[in-house]
Amino acid sequence: MAQIGTVDRILDTAEVLFAQKGFAETSLRAITSKAGVNLAAVNYHFGSKEALIQAVFERFLNPFCARLDGLLAELESKPDSVTIERLLATLSQSAVAVQRGDPQRVAIFFRLSGLAYSQAQGHLRRFFREHYGEVFSRFLHQLAVAVPDVPPMEVFWRVHFALGATIFTLSGMDPLRAICRSDFGVTLSPQQVNDRLLSFLAGGIRAALPAS
Repeated sequence: MAQIGTVDRILDTAEVLFAQKGFAETSLRAITSKAGVNLAAVNYHFGSKEALIQAVFERFLNPFCARLDGLLAELESKPDSVTIERLLATLSQSAVAVQRGDPQRVAIFFRLSGLAYSQAQGHLRRFFREHYGEVFSRFLHQLAVAVPDVPPMEVFWRVHFALGATIFTLSGMDPLRAICRSDFGVTLSPQQVNDRLLSFLAGGIRAALPAS
């Protein structure tokens, strides 16, 4: 039980520090100091900083992908009912549900996801491909089926544009809601923001092709 507590404490501390400062900028010593453990404990449980980073993502992605996999199977059993809105809602609901609707946990997850793309972490891309590539490939296949008029290369770009908008919005939900409240006198719930985001993403992915 003490070992489980130590592992969770290291992971809890690491995910927050990585999200705040980035992977390269966060040292193992900073993590051990804040977690109240020694460096030997990190080396014993994880072996390396790379393995610790992967373990942080594993804690988010294992339940997320398991839920997404099950929901995709339900959609695949009724292919005629698959729309881009349903696919995006399935992805969003999976991300929120596995964090029990906790906005802070959702924000950390998406902030870390953004760092995985923006920082030089080649080991993470290999890790994602090897452990979660199958479920994400299934999702992308269903997405392509839902927008048959969009060529594969355009789907690639639009998925990444959508990912960027999602990471920016969900990792900064509270500041954006505060700006909206200040500028427009309207307080939107996280769900209302998410609904607007999904509508925006669906429109962007199925938009007309650029003239060029």
